[in-house]
Amino acid sequence: MAKALGISASYVNLLENNERSVSVQVLLRLFEAYGVEWRDIANEDGTAQLSDLRAVIQDPLFTQTRPDLPQLRAALVHAPGLVYSFMTLYRSYQVVSDQLLALTESGAPQTSASPEAAVHDVFRRNRNHFRELEEAAEAFWPSPLIERDEIYVMLKQRLRDNLGVTVRLCRVEDLPGALRQYDETRREILLSEALDQPNRTFQLVHMVGLLEQRDLLDSLIQRSGIHEARGIARLRVELANYFAAAVLMPYAEFLAEARASKYDFDHIATRFDVSFEQACHRATTLQREGAQGVRFFFLRIDKGGNVTKRFNATDFHLAEYGGACPRLEVHTSFRTPNRIVPQFVEMPDRSQFFVFSRTVDRPTWARHAQDNRLAVAMGCAVQYAPEIGYAESFSMSEARMTQIGINCRICPRSNCDQRAHQAVILTQPVDALRRGVTRYDV
Repeated sequence: MAKALGISASYVNLLENNERSVSVQVLLRLFEAYGVEWRDIANEDGTAQLSDLRAVIQDPLFTQTRPDLPQLRAALVHAPGLVYSFMTLYRSYQVVSDQLLALTESGAPQTSASPEAAVHDVFRRNRNHFRELEEAAEAFWPSPLIERDEIYVMLKQRLRDNLGVTVRLCRVEDLPGALRQYDETRREILLSEALDQPNRTFQLVHMVGLLEQRDLLDSLIQRSGIHEARGIARLRVELANYFAAAVLMPYAEFLAEARASKYDFDHIATRFDVSFEQACHRATTLQREGAQGVRFFFLRIDKGGNVTKRFNATDFHLAEYGGACPRLEVHTSFRTPNRIVPQFVEMPDRSQFFVFSRTVDRPTWARHAQDNRLAVAMGCAVQYAPEIGYAESFSMSEARMTQIGINCRICPRSNCDQRAHQAVILTQPVDALRRGVTRYDV
């Protein structure tokens, strides 16, 4: 091997023992000498796996035996099965820990991850991108020259002609507590009049995906590793949502518009006749090889700070349970509805991100439901900020970084003035003779 690669035998030994990195030149010689196709050995999700692994070992459980970065990389390269098993075990530990904390309120603990967490992990492993769904979406329309104001009518016709399914718009009182309902016996889709036109269209494409792409969805679910019924149902919904977004916002066209507008999501939403939230969500899926967009994370919260939806194509570690860090401006965006709130943030590991937030409105159908408002945050690594129009008014060299954490449970920032409770990672007792910014200040 040393002779074939033009290097010394001792250097080969160092490479085999992970004591040297393989240079590009040596890698190219390997491909040529052994007829290896580089795509067969490329570890596309290695960055996300390493990020998740680094986040996990910040738990105080590993304070005394925390491995360093080279050890983590070696584990991913040489023992990926062990890493996967370790991550599975840790997630089970997290679930049990949280259930035990709430045992008096919720009954017996469970050892399986929540459906939302399981689905998030599936999307994370796939880098928020599903090639098969993209291909199915690209083959959806008989012609690419579809007028957007005709899509709703064409969807109704397609459902009727291809699937024998009719669509009926219902009054709010005739469809209480629901925005869409499929009556399988009568083969009829009921849509609430509370839905605006973009969301009516989205719901129809979603139903077409569930009905026409059943085999494809089943295949993706089967290889997801989810076996619990609630997780399977949740994953089916999210995959159908992905398909609907890909149909309404074709990959190449969406990416070109995003780049041209510097990711102006109000403009993009108008161009594709979708909602602001749908446009943001679609941007997280632009991970096609050779045509990648900016890698975003997507976070949605309610007015109580609870995380209600999350997707992640970055190294940013999103909170799984409870609320996001209160220092994130996504919480304050409720004060300025429908306006972009930009922010530069720094995580405890010194990684930096540009984040922008905005409120989004939910369907309103009664006087008491007028404030069904949520907030979404989109973020990317700070080096991509020049590609984002919302960052144009900032000087990158002088941007003020807000120090944040994942959440209070594992945040090491002891003197944070927004700390809600003592973190398990902080073991030093508070000073009884001193009152800091908060009662947890040490």
